[in-house]
Amino acid sequence: MPDKPKIICWAQGAQPTMPLSYLADELKDLEASGLRRHRRVLESPQGVRIVVGGRECLSFCSNDYLGLASHPALIEAAQSAAARYGVGAGSSHLVSGHSVLHHELEAALAAFTGLPAALLFSTGYMANLGIITALAGRDDEIFADKLNHASLNDAVLLSRAKFTRYPHLDLVVLEKRLAASRAKRKLVVTDAVFSMDGDIAPVPELLALCERYDALLVLDDAHGFGVLGLTGRGVLEHFSSLLTPHSSRFIYMATLGKAAGVFGAFVAGPAELADYLVQRARTYIYTTATPPLLSAALSASLRLIEGEAWRRERLRELIAALRLGLKLRRWRLMDSTTPIQPVIIGSNQETLATSEALCERGIWVPAIRPPTVPKGEARLRISLSAAHRLEDVERLAAALNELEGEA
Repeated sequence: MPDKPKIICWAQGAQPTMPLSYLADELKDLEASGLRRHRRVLESPQGVRIVVGGRECLSFCSNDYLGLASHPALIEAAQSAAARYGVGAGSSHLVSGHSVLHHELEAALAAFTGLPAALLFSTGYMANLGIITALAGRDDEIFADKLNHASLNDAVLLSRAKFTRYPHLDLVVLEKRLAASRAKRKLVVTDAVFSMDGDIAPVPELLALCERYDALLVLDDAHGFGVLGLTGRGVLEHFSSLLTPHSSRFIYMATLGKAAGVFGAFVAGPAELADYLVQRARTYIYTTATPPLLSAALSASLRLIEGEAWRRERLRELIAALRLGLKLRRWRLMDSTTPIQPVIIGSNQETLATSEALCERGIWVPAIRPPTVPKGEARLRISLSAAHRLEDVERLAAALNELEGEA
């Protein structure tokens, strides 16, 4: 007969041990230090005017840099694809989930970037994990900018390669470390546009170092794709006059949920790279493919990114207006030419208080604190969109100037 289940009786006055009770204490510590995160519930479509908690806000939060997330052409493409192909992909790409819409989008992305092949991933995080763990291992060394996105850092740790970080944009230190390396394979990995500072990596110089020291260059262009370059082709187009055409030394990754307005990510490079990742990238092999309808929406998005240059021109005008309108004395506006315009406040509590004060004025700008940014560099991360109006930016600048004076 099977054993009877054990019944545990607590002595009078005794309390059961709660295995996760320490979490409450850690949450209290986060709250006290101004580091506890809270979610706000969005009650409207994504846009520059949104509804949160029943209240309309002017949003400077979103990475929807071109204002495409709610564009009618993308919605129509998704609806039409859903009617024809259904909603779910059903399985991974390597089983039965690779739709003709995925296949067509990969071809379009390769053509758009000017690279031989492209491979879709579900997210940028999964793309970075897949690339780096497939290409590097215990005998290899990976060189990473200290301000890289968490997905790149986690990917390096999972690869088990030697993890060598260099100070932000410090190519002198990077070269010394590349020269000293005796690793079997070397990879340099970097954000193309740094997500919390808004500055741009010196890609031509990085590529030159990789050529000199026989390393691969992995570029995470999550925040440059669609924004940089005359036709929105990202950091490679931004530096096109300084880069070797069709270099096989760099691996390009970009996300499709920011400027492209939808969801997902892709890797582009030599055809052998795409084929190898299909064989070895675990985050590609062992996950269900994205809904085909998203690929239809993204194909429509690519046409708008290329054809509507006015969106990037509008961004440049708004960036200039914000930088001209801010008259900060104690807080610091970082040097950025991208839609990411960070205002360094420093204190976690003051940054949170300023973000809340803006909310009271109907303006939503997120407070970014450690560990996302270095300790003592808490900031407001202003994200501009082509859908903003000039008066929106002027309203934000006036509110920030006033709040700094009151602080």
